[in-house]
Amino acid sequence: MLDFQRYIDKFLSYLEIEKNYSKHTLINYKRDLLDFSPFINKPVEKVDYFIFRKFLAALNAKGVSKKTQSRKISTLKSFFKFLLREGFIKTNPASSIPYPKLEKNLPKFLTEEEMQNFLDNLPQEDFLKARNKAIFELLYSSGIRISELLGLNMEDLDLMGGVIKVKGKGKKERILPIGGSSEKILKKYLQFRNSSDKALFLNRFGKRISAVGIRKAINKCAKLLALKERISPHVFRHSFATHLLNRGADLRSVQELLGHSNITTTQVYTHLTVDRLKSVYQKAHPRARR
Repeated sequence: MLDFQRYIDKFLSYLEIEKNYSKHTLINYKRDLLDFSPFINKPVEKVDYFIFRKFLAALNAKGVSKKTQSRKISTLKSFFKFLLREGFIKTNPASSIPYPKLEKNLPKFLTEEEMQNFLDNLPQEDFLKARNKAIFELLYSSGIRISELLGLNMEDLDLMGGVIKVKGKGKKERILPIGGSSEKILKKYLQFRNSSDKALFLNRFGKRISAVGIRKAINKCAKLLALKERISPHVFRHSFATHLLNRGADLRSVQELLGHSNITTTQVYTHLTVDRLKSVYQKAHPRARR
């Protein structure tokens, strides 16, 4: 076990230093490997396919979702690939692990009307209310990930230029427009903000807000406005992408705005625009009507 922990530490150092992975990603990799470590009862160079089968069987018995299993398999494949490349093992026993077949779940999103009603009816008369509204406006107007929003500092906001500087996955930076509505409420929030902390969004104690804090704020506001469905920070991102595509934005531009390294990740949103295409077809094609 001690030897396996040493290999985990080497792998995580490699991801942090050479691959520039975020702290959040490193935590997930470490958790996955520690979950696997109790199944190691022999030196790492003697780990075989049967150990992986026992691990996956245990995950199934616990009712772990296929999506989570797939992530853990990906972690193991990357880990043992690293060990092989560094010469710690002679063959990669994880290379033949099959991924579970995943169901394709389309991202959840709000309609334009639902999003507008949510944002327009949020109160903003004090620090916390103005902060919450500023967070939600920015999530929707820029499409940034919650992890990216949490990392924003005051210096990243350019209200004069109407943009923010975002540090995404792999610590890649991109500049995003924030929109007039978001600019307006951000200015309102900054009037209430009274702190020397470098973080843009603060909690009630004047420190950087956490992901848990944002989720609590969303749930509180959703309850206040009597929304029928629960919404998450990611719903704002999905709504952002869907609404842009519905209004004719090209896929490459949306890919760049979202910070996707591969356009196939962005293409999931094209499935959500079928209704718009059908509507255009019904109105435009001379033989469309029955």
